[in-house]
Amino acid sequence: MKKIFKNIYLQRRFFIVLSSLVLSFLISYMVPDILGAIKLLFYIFSLIFLVDIILVLASKGGISAERIVPEKLSNGDENEIEINLSNSYLFPVGLKILDEIPHQFQKRDFGIETTLGKGKEKAFQYYLRPTERGVYSFGNLNVFAHSPIGLISKKYTFGNAREVPVYPSFLQLRKYDLMAFTNRLFEYGLKKIRRIGHTMEFEQIKDYVQGDDIRNINWKATAKKGQLMVNQYQDEKSQPIYSVIDKGRVMKMPFNGLSLLDYAINATLVISHIALKKQDKAGMFAFSKKMENRVVAERRSSQMNLILETLYNLETNFEESDYSRLYADIKRNINHRSLILLYSNFETLDALQRQLPYLQAIAKQHLLVVIFFENTELTKFVDEKAETIQQIFEKTIAEKFAYEKKLIVNELRKYGIQTILTKPENLTINTINKYLEIKARGLI
Repeated sequence: MKKIFKNIYLQRRFFIVLSSLVLSFLISYMVPDILGAIKLLFYIFSLIFLVDIILVLASKGGISAERIVPEKLSNGDENEIEINLSNSYLFPVGLKILDEIPHQFQKRDFGIETTLGKGKEKAFQYYLRPTERGVYSFGNLNVFAHSPIGLISKKYTFGNAREVPVYPSFLQLRKYDLMAFTNRLFEYGLKKIRRIGHTMEFEQIKDYVQGDDIRNINWKATAKKGQLMVNQYQDEKSQPIYSVIDKGRVMKMPFNGLSLLDYAINATLVISHIALKKQDKAGMFAFSKKMENRVVAERRSSQMNLILETLYNLETNFEESDYSRLYADIKRNINHRSLILLYSNFETLDALQRQLPYLQAIAKQHLLVVIFFENTELTKFVDEKAETIQQIFEKTIAEKFAYEKKLIVNELRKYGIQTILTKPENLTINTINKYLEIKARGLI
């Protein structure tokens, strides 16, 4: 579009018609008989152009628009952005909406084209998927309106500039919470776990009723009361559940736009919420060269908000993670036996062997679950058929790394350490599965 004066732009249709007239004038030099008709067409075009300007500029109200953005966006999810439009023109208009979305999305071809009837209102939705946490800045909302003639358009600019923070995936948290409430977790691969163990704590002494377990009869209370009394037990609750996130450089690897660190952060948010719903204590901290971002495991009402804000500020520092310091910190600060979900990544068996003594030491005092990731990019090479020497070479290397991942799992299990080897996109589901299994087996 070519700007002719303030907020008025020439449309593509204008240049097409004008180019056709110019070409016709050139042809008229060779065929003079058509010159009169071409001049008439030019005058008609000029009159229509003038009418179009009057139509577009005549309305006082014109177009009204508003962008509605959530107070915060959910990282790794499709977030809905709504635009409300209102047409005050006395005729239907064609619209092109250009929203100044945050630069992080790198969308150079963003635009919505539509029509809006006389005096009508309409709402449009589009979706943005952020892949990094932080503050995202929306600029102005620009709407170009043109009449049915479509030779010019008027630009309307609405000062809807605002900054919106992108938080860990709270939409994912809501999804799993809703599924748990409606018993639909199995649709997403979450297994039903048969309870094979019991961790019980005493609740009260009560009168015996038919059906009570006779093994729980309290004979001292029975003798004093003169009737059968039984001990009542309930499942032991409020177990400390710690999500420990390795924020060293191994967690910076990106898959489907998100880094492994962000996958771990999103899973931590969900598992902390579920643990609190299960009456356990949820906590977390991160480590690399030192221990940071600590939230002590508690069951208070503000715990989820505290965890969310802590995860929002968690960043990779590109350093080698110090597992000896991790072990020392856990030994010093976590006194009760806890479930420790360690999110990290090991690409080779050698990388694991260097840290294995510290993992063994942690597992002696706590129930340790080491969670690491399949390299799904290498899986593509493994699954593809190799036809050239180069493809055979790539496939062989990919199979070697995939096999090393399985060796890492076996090595950890050999020392009684629980493991989860998962695709990044399945991390949350598999972590929930493991937590429910551990709860069902009464291991904590």
